[in-house]
Amino acid sequence: MKYIRRLLYALLMGSMINYIPIFTLLYFLRSTQISFHALIYWLPLLAAFVFINLCPLPNIVPIRRIQLLAEGCELLRLFLITFVLSLIFQVIWFRFLFTLAAGWSIAAMILADVVLVILSLCILFWNGMIRVYLTSVQLGMKHRVLGALCGWIPLVNVWYLVKIIHICSNEVEFETEKWELDEVRAKSEICKTKYPLLLVHGVFFRDFRYFNYWGRIPKALIRNGATVYYGQQQSAASVEDSGRELAARIRQIVEESGCEKVNIIAHSKGGLDSRAAVAHCGMAPYVATLTTINTPHRGCIFAEYLLGKVPETVRKKIAAAYNATLKKVGDPNPDFLAAVTDLTERACLDRNQVTPDIPGVRYESVISYCKKARHGRFPLNMTWRFVRHFDGLNDGLVSVESAKWGERMILLEPMGKRGISHSDVVDLNRENIQGFDVREFYVKLTADLKRRGY
Repeated sequence: MKYIRRLLYALLMGSMINYIPIFTLLYFLRSTQISFHALIYWLPLLAAFVFINLCPLPNIVPIRRIQLLAEGCELLRLFLITFVLSLIFQVIWFRFLFTLAAGWSIAAMILADVVLVILSLCILFWNGMIRVYLTSVQLGMKHRVLGALCGWIPLVNVWYLVKIIHICSNEVEFETEKWELDEVRAKSEICKTKYPLLLVHGVFFRDFRYFNYWGRIPKALIRNGATVYYGQQQSAASVEDSGRELAARIRQIVEESGCEKVNIIAHSKGGLDSRAAVAHCGMAPYVATLTTINTPHRGCIFAEYLLGKVPETVRKKIAAAYNATLKKVGDPNPDFLAAVTDLTERACLDRNQVTPDIPGVRYESVISYCKKARHGRFPLNMTWRFVRHFDGLNDGLVSVESAKWGERMILLEPMGKRGISHSDVVDLNRENIQGFDVREFYVKLTADLKRRGY
C-alpha cells in the first residue's frame, strides 16, 4: 500500500512541478480559453502539492518526533522520484519549446521553466531535509555535516541523500517496533520490581535535568513499570566522598518513598562509589542488589601510567580548570585529581582489600568490549589502543578483566563487527547498534530482578 501511495504522490508532484511552466507559457501566449482550462487543472495540482508537503504520511506512530522523521524520509524519497521524472519531462518539454511560434525568446522561456521547476523541487527537498535534520538521533553530527558538504558535489550529493534516507528509515522502523512492543506489554509491567532502581552515573558526568546520562534507558524502564531514581552525586570526587553522597541519597529515597531497599545499577566509577556506600557507610540494609556496568573494580593501568607521565604542574592546571567549571554547573566541591587517582590499579587493589562484599547484598556485573578502536566514539577511539596495550580487551576505558565482579557476570559479546563501548553500554550516544538493543537489555535486566524477587 505504501508503495502505491508513494508512486501516486510522486506522479502528482511531478505533474504539479512540471505543469507550472506549461500553464505559464499558455498564459503569456494570451490564449484565454486555453489558459482558463489550464488553470482548472493547475489549481487541484497545487492543492495536492501543498497537501503532500504538509501531510506526506498518515499517522504511523503517536511519537511526534518519529512521525516527523518518517514524513521527512518520505518527502526526500518523493524528491528523488520527482527529480528523475522532471529530468525526463524537461527533455521532452524543451524540444517542444523550439516548435512554438516565432516572436518569443526561447532562452527566456527555458530560463523561466527551469527556475519554476527548481523552486518547486527545492520546496519539496528542504521540507524533507529540515524535518530529518531536526528529528533524527541516529544521523549524529557527522552525517549532518557530511550531508551538508556533499550537497555541493554532483552525483555524490544524490548518493549521500540516499544514505541519509536509509539511516533515518531504519531509525523510524526500529523506534516504531520499540513503541509497538512496549504498547503490547505495557499492562504486564515487567520492570515493576519490588524495590525501586537507583541509577548511579560514572565519573565526569552529572545527573542533568535536560540531558540524561542514561540516554533513552530510563524512559524504556518507566514505560515498562519501573520506578527510577538517580544517584545525584558530584561528577568528580574520591570514591569515599562519592560513597558518602550516595549513602545520603539512599537514605533520602528510603525515607521519602518507604521502599525499604533499592536496586542499584551503577556505571563505571559509580560502581566503586556504590560499593563504598554499602561497605563503609552502612547502606547494606538498604540495598538489595548492586549491578555494576563496566566498572574498573581492579583499576586502570592506563590511568596510572598517564598520572605518572603528566607533569604535576599540568595535572594541577587541568584539575583547577575542571573543578572551577563544574562548580558553576552545580558541584559543591569537585575534586578531579582525587577521582582520577582512585581509578588507578594501585588505588583499586588497595581499596578492594578493605571493601568486602557485604552478605545480604547481591553483587553482579555487566561487561562489554570493543573489537576495534573505531567502534568507540571520540575520545574512546583514541584511548582504546592504549588501554589494550596496558589492560587488554576493553571498552575504550575499562578492561574486561577489571570489570568482572560479583556472584554473576554478564559479558556482552558484540555481534558481527561492531563492539559495545564504555558509553554505548549506557546509551550515552543514543545510538542504535545493530545486534545490541541497549534499552531492551536493561528492560530484561530489570525484569530478571523482578523475577528473582528483588
